[in-house]
Amino acid sequence: MMDALAAGVAVLERSISYALGSLALVTPPLLIRPTPCRRWDLRDLLHHFGDSMAALHEAAAYGEVDLTPAPDGNAVIEETRGRAVRLLGAWTNGPRAPTVRVAAAPLTAPVIAGAGAIEITVHGWDVAEACGSPRPIPPDLADELLDLAVLLIGPGDRSGRFARPRAVAADASPATRLLAFVGRG
Repeated sequence: MMDALAAGVAVLERSISYALGSLALVTPPLLIRPTPCRRWDLRDLLHHFGDSMAALHEAAAYGEVDLTPAPDGNAVIEETRGRAVRLLGAWTNGPRAPTVRVAAAPLTAPVIAGAGAIEITVHGWDVAEACGSPRPIPPDLADELLDLAVLLIGPGDRSGRFARPRAVAADASPATRLLAFVGRG
């Protein structure tokens, strides 16, 4: 379990580092720009992204996740960046428990870390795209996340969370395959 947790935390750290690079691109005038998430502008995406990071922080810090959305804030750019930094600290200091309760379902901390890494990386990519400054996902990170995504994202997870997978060439880069698997690109 500890090896799986260490691996989950390592991939989550790399995901947060990637996302922080994308979040550094955001300025207030860009908040109205559309994102790869069809119904959202960049401000909406940052609110969702911040909520996701707050939930992942709760998983590490308290061993459970409250599914009640966090209240909206006016300083969405700074708050999202701050949540990323706090999230990184919570997981690198070690999650409180090996099992995390999400609603009534117990999940292992490595599964939560892996799922969080996928979410954070893909939304980091979304943010950079919305800012008009594409940032490729590092190939080793994308390859590892694609392996996790295939295990964690099933057909029942598509409706409302992920678009249908897109077809890509067999020799596509790991990042292209990951983004296609989650319906981006």
